[in-house]
Amino acid sequence: MRDAPDRLSTGFFLAHGLGNDYLVFEALNGPEDREASGWIRSEASVRAVCARGAGLGSDGIVVLMDRNPPDGIFPLAMYNPDGSAFERSGNGLRVLGAYLLEEGLVALQSGGSSDPFQVRTGGDVIRMVCHGPAREGVHDVEVTMGQAHVEAPGGRVVEHPSLGAIRYIPIRTGNPHAVIFDDGDPEESAEEALAKLDGPELRVRGRFVAEHPSIPSGTNVQWARICSPNRVVAGIWERGVGRTPASGTSACAIAVAGVATGRLVPGTIEVRTAGGTLQIGVTSALDVTLRGPVQSVARGALTPGFAARFRFEPGS
Repeated sequence: MRDAPDRLSTGFFLAHGLGNDYLVFEALNGPEDREASGWIRSEASVRAVCARGAGLGSDGIVVLMDRNPPDGIFPLAMYNPDGSAFERSGNGLRVLGAYLLEEGLVALQSGGSSDPFQVRTGGDVIRMVCHGPAREGVHDVEVTMGQAHVEAPGGRVVEHPSLGAIRYIPIRTGNPHAVIFDDGDPEESAEEALAKLDGPELRVRGRFVAEHPSIPSGTNVQWARICSPNRVVAGIWERGVGRTPASGTSACAIAVAGVATGRLVPGTIEVRTAGGTLQIGVTSALDVTLRGPVQSVARGALTPGFAARFRFEPGS
C-alpha cells in the first residue's frame, strides 16, 4: 500500500456537508487494478479535477486507499483543491462515511445506526458511526474526533497593518486552526452577526492570519461570535481553499476554543456557519465529537478525454 496514492480510479462520488463538498476516489493499488482505467494524482491533476467550471468542482478530494483493509481500518488520504495534502477534514470524513455506507462497506443495524467503524488518516485512527437511514440522500454521520489541543490558552497576537492587533486562539483538531473571537454588538441578532463574520472582512482577516509568516505551515481561520453558552456563529477561511460555508474541523476548533476560554460550557454546542449548523460535543477534557448531515449529490466517472491528460498506461 502506498502512503500517498499515485493512481486513482476515474469513478467518483460527490457529496457535501452543509455546502462543504468533497469528491471520493479510490486508489488503484494492487495487481488486479493494473488494467483499470485511472489517472495519476499530482498537484496539477487534483487542481484540475477540483476546479469549478473547468473540472468537477469541489473543496477537495478524499481517497479511499483500500476498501477491504486487512485490519478493518479504512485508510484515507486527503487533498485540498490546490493539490496539497492535508491531515483531516471533519466534513471530508463524514462524506467518506456516507460513501462507505452507500457502497455497502458498512451497514446499518436493526437499531437504525451502523456499528462503529474506523478510518485512518494523518497517522490517526478515527471512530465513526452512520445514523438512521438516509432521507432524500441525506445521511447523518458522526465522527469521534479525539482530544483537541489548545496550543496557547491565552492566545497569540499578529499585527495587521490596518486592523491592528488580531488575537487568536491556536487549536489543533488533527489539523491547525486559529479562532478569532468577535465581541461585537450584543444587540445584533445571530443573522446579523453571521452576515458580518462571513462578509468581506473575513477575506482580509482570514488570508492575513492563514498565511502569516509566524505560522510556517499555515492555518485554518475562524471568526466567531458567542450567542449563548452553547451556541456560536462563525465565518470560516480554510487553508488552501479560502472562504467556505462550512468546515467540520473548524466547527470543532471554535467549540473547543470557546470551552477552553470559558466562553462556552462543555456539552453539545451548536456551531452555525453560512452552510448551516453542526453539533459539536466537547467535554471538559476537550474530547470532541462532530455530528451533522451529509447530502449525497452525484456519482460518475471522469471522461476518457479528461482523464487522458493525467493517464497512466495500463499494466505499468
